Amino acid sequence: MHSDLGTGDARAARKDEHVDLALSQRGGGAHNEFDDLDFVHQALAGVDAERVDLGVGIAFGAGPQHAAGEWHWETPFYVNGMTGGTARTTRINRELAIAARETGLPMACGSVSVALDDADAARGFAVIREENPDGFVMANLGVGRPASDAPRAVELLGANALQVHVNAVQETAMPEGSRDFSAWITSVEQLAAASPVPVIVKEVGFGLSRGALRRLADIGVTIADVSGRGGTDFLQIENARRVAGEYAMLTGFGQSALACLLDAPHPAPTLLASGGVRTPLDVVKALASGAQAVGVAGTFLAAIGSDGEAGGAERLVALVDDWKLRTRAIYALLGAATRDELLATDLILRGRLREFCADRGVDLGALALRSERPRA
Repeated sequence: MHSDLGTGDARAARKDEHVDLALSQRGGGAHNEFDDLDFVHQALAGVDAERVDLGVGIAFGAGPQHAAGEWHWETPFYVNGMTGGTARTTRINRELAIAARETGLPMACGSVSVALDDADAARGFAVIREENPDGFVMANLGVGRPASDAPRAVELLGANALQVHVNAVQETAMPEGSRDFSAWITSVEQLAAASPVPVIVKEVGFGLSRGALRRLADIGVTIADVSGRGGTDFLQIENARRVAGEYAMLTGFGQSALACLLDAPHPAPTLLASGGVRTPLDVVKALASGAQAVGVAGTFLAAIGSDGEAGGAERLVALVDDWKLRTRAIYALLGAATRDELLATDLILRGRLREFCADRGVDLGALALRSERPRA
């Protein structure tokens, strides 16, 4: 049985506890693997920032209940799934939804499983669509849920897409977590088949490897959020809920978002990226490494505050507007008028990121000389 299935009171308390523990991890200056990627500066290659188009296309394949197509998002970053289901997290989702509405950002919610099992919790998610009636909204379910929950989750939010999250590392450390992962790939396939909207399979901060992405492609999943190590650490969160912290030995487990992107198979599902995104420069690094768009969670949560009181939607709107301005400026500096043109920038890898990519056979020389490839 998946750990989402528990008593309503216990699950609500856990969601509020997750918010506190996630915010406690926020600290200035912490290194992650986004710091291990550098662009080669081309001093005469820049373009006019007024020419930059931040829009991105997110292609998805056909499913049993929907045709193939493409979403167009006006910005290359979005509000990733966080929380919901309690009075406190309802306030958070309301502020996030207002900010998404005012800035045009797509938005995902946290797992709606609690709302599917307890009607009283549904308000914490329905508020997203109430505050943002015309925006792009993603519902979220955990792997292992019954396939019939997919259309229920979509209906609850009037969702445009359904995130299905996989979280084996979190489950391992979670005191009440599952230890049987053997049927997860079948569960993903069943949820995707039952969903009336495209499915995005996402990790929760430990990465989707080359092999995992191939398995997802084999069962027809066409969008994946690699969601790597470096952001909110759910291993640390769950381990902090244990008396003796028995799973501290797994600290650092998994791959970063950049490692997953650079190691991804070809062809692969359409790739989104999240996990440790702190600045517009991190967004651009992920896009240049192969992501079509980039999810942001902890940084945006910190902007509004855990109860929507530190700054609320107004502060997040100002932050997002600033991010748009600076992302456009970085594109121009790098000589890219579009996201696709970022794929011609030269990338230098260092540290743990370089070691991982070298060991996995990624051509580091080709990454460093991408601008010299013949244009198609």
